[in-house]
Amino acid sequence: AVVSTQSTGGECGLRGGYCEMTNFDPDVKAMLEKLISASLCSSTSGQVAISCMVKPPTGDAAELYKAETTAVLESLKARSVMVHEKLNEIPGITCNPLQGAMYAFPRVDIPKKAIELAESKGMQPDFFYCLELLEHTGICVVPGSGFWQYPGTFHFRMTILPPKEQLVVFLDKLAKFHVEFREKYG
Repeated sequence: AVVSTQSTGGECGLRGGYCEMTNFDPDVKAMLEKLISASLCSSTSGQVAISCMVKPPTGDAAELYKAETTAVLESLKARSVMVHEKLNEIPGITCNPLQGAMYAFPRVDIPKKAIELAESKGMQPDFFYCLELLEHTGICVVPGSGFWQYPGTFHFRMTILPPKEQLVVFLDKLAKFHVEFREKYG
């Protein structure tokens, strides 16, 4: 049995996806279809986006569609490479290469004093780190503790969707904050 899934979107309100199941037992497939049909549908715009993805334009619009799609994908790839490289230049932050997602999920070394302070306040250490980052820089990232990270490791999730110029500013602010955070709690 093979399951193939695809999704599109990323902006609130423009999300959609589909699933194709091949060589499934008919009873299993019927139960999965029942489960899927009980879910809420994506918005109309999300459904249109999926339709365009699985059946791209033909004729005069095909060339423009291909050029725009290629430009977007190349831009995302360039940003993912830049984010990966810049995150790994920051002492105490490591990040694996991004593989097809619009998010980076870097690992952050959090000093013991910061961990102890966070725990004394009833917070996860990475939540404390993200809150400090928001309060000191205005940068909002999502703590990794919401993503079932390995115990004793700390992460945050950030998007690579902003324009390159904004990502450079973001990463510069993050680097400065992280160095100061480690000095303060190190």
